[in-house]
Amino acid sequence: MGIRHAAGLCTRPSGAVLLRGLLLLTVVGLLAGCAGRDTQQTARATAPAGWEGEEGQASFYADRYQGRRTASGERFDQQALTAAHRTLPFGTEVRVTRLDNGREAVVRVNDRGPFVRGRIIDLSRRAAEELDMVRSGTAPVRLTPVR
Repeated sequence: MGIRHAAGLCTRPSGAVLLRGLLLLTVVGLLAGCAGRDTQQTARATAPAGWEGEEGQASFYADRYQGRRTASGERFDQQALTAAHRTLPFGTEVRVTRLDNGREAVVRVNDRGPFVRGRIIDLSRRAAEELDMVRSGTAPVRLTPVR
């Protein structure tokens, strides 16, 4: 039987309508669970066989790219020890040694670049701080694989 109200006769919802509503609520709930904080991190990899390192100029990138997706799909965090390299596999750990002061940082490749002639690696701000190169913006470095 129906339920009466001021606008007239109202019928009860059918089982199909209730099922559709329940399905919609379930889907919305599942999607909301996926909207949490992005914690994806590139798996560790090793440098290609035969790659013993290279020397050149390093630069760094920070504020402008904070929170944006890197080429590996993870979000850029300027406080993480990460870097962009043109060819090394994502997840490769590299020791970066500043040639004019001897300071070092171990970074994980999670992005592609730099795309500026003469530069071989783009570092996160934290890595640049460890090498004491934030003020200068670039520095001569040696890259060596972490095995």
